Amino acid sequence: MEKVPVTRRDSDEIDEFFDGAGSFADLMFGFMDGSNGSDEQNLDDFVGGDDEDEAQIEQRRVFWETQEQLLQATLFRTTTIELRIRRATKEALRDLHTVGVQCACRRPVVGDCRKCMQRELSDRLQSLGFNCYICKSKWKSSPEIPPGEHTYLEVLDQSDPKKGDVRVVIELNFRAEFEMARANDDYNKLIAMLSELFVGKTERLKAVIKILCVAAKTCMKEKKMHLAPWRKHKYMQAKWLGTYERTTPAPLPVGSRPQKPKASLLTFDLRQNLPAMHYTAVEVVW
Repeated sequence: MEKVPVTRRDSDEIDEFFDGAGSFADLMFGFMDGSNGSDEQNLDDFVGGDDEDEAQIEQRRVFWETQEQLLQATLFRTTTIELRIRRATKEALRDLHTVGVQCACRRPVVGDCRKCMQRELSDRLQSLGFNCYICKSKWKSSPEIPPGEHTYLEVLDQSDPKKGDVRVVIELNFRAEFEMARANDDYNKLIAMLSELFVGKTERLKAVIKILCVAAKTCMKEKKMHLAPWRKHKYMQAKWLGTYERTTPAPLPVGSRPQKPKASLLTFDLRQNLPAMHYTAVEVVW
């Protein structure tokens, strides 16, 4: 098993395929790496109080419409490499859901095991010629956010020497990462636009995180609630865009994959071991 520590280079640049969507979001809402005092004041002015006037209502409507347009433009634009990886990932997932993934963990998990699913998916994408790795990010606590860790998949595309290494992130539970129990209808509408499977370049992911985090912050302001620290921009960025460890898992040898546990019923075991015999049910009375 190969482990390579990697630190992502900080960048405020959004790739050209966004056609300025990222910079437009920064200009409108100013939430690049968290928020400062002036941003807090701007949001307070934007949200208003119980006696908000028509101008504030119109500002809110324009804000949410703009967020929706930004998110739609960011999600639905794609590149050739992203499209190839997305198609291969969806096909592999369909196959895995059909045949099932047997949990090989020390303590087997009932149902879909995220760790084993990632291992199997990484193995299949590697067999298709993609440089697919399992990445584990881990960050320490700070005055703004608590510590945490997260695992996801990454494909490293090296097909274009001019561009160098291009990271494409694969997240299997993307929508769930942004869902909030007490969100308003406007925020939930944005979340409904997300697919559970995300496949995209880090620049695209960075833009999506920014759009959704400022929406989450505004949503909580409107509801006069505190934004949880694990919903903040810096915390969400750390999951996929911070320091991480890249791992190439060794696939399980053929024939060594764990078998599905058999039922403990005696009759079932007998049928498995002696399939040619006939059985008669007998009621025992005493």
